[in-house]
Amino acid sequence: MKPSSNTMIHFYQQLGKLFYGVASVDKTIRKEEIAQLKEIVKKEWVPIENTFNEFGDDSAYQIEIVFDWLVENDWNIGKVIPNFKIFKKEHPSLFTPQVNDLILKTAKAIANSFSGKNKSESVLITELRNILFQ
Repeated sequence: MKPSSNTMIHFYQQLGKLFYGVASVDKTIRKEEIAQLKEIVKKEWVPIENTFNEFGDDSAYQIEIVFDWLVENDWNIGKVIPNFKIFKKEHPSLFTPQVNDLILKTAKAIANSFSGKNKSESVLITELRNILFQ
């Protein structure tokens, strides 16, 4: 059974938080990280499925919307990983091998977009890999 539009919107919102966590784990969000996220959303996340929000926009853009809101509000990343784990446990069918690979690819691209991965980004990506592929 296909997940509801609301479930998909919530999924993409969780990803926005997760990718914000990757970008901000080193306490600095760089314009290169934001640009990399927006490029991947447009080229890779938008085409993978077809759900839309109440305004007719592709639900995948929730990744950017949430990410941008969190940047503007200097959000605390402390609950990103625990909340992501809970969401994954509640909606395992959304986490196909293709989606897991794309989540990891996106996280790595954000981390590598400015001077390569630092230690805090590497630790977070390793934790994310363990959650996705356990």
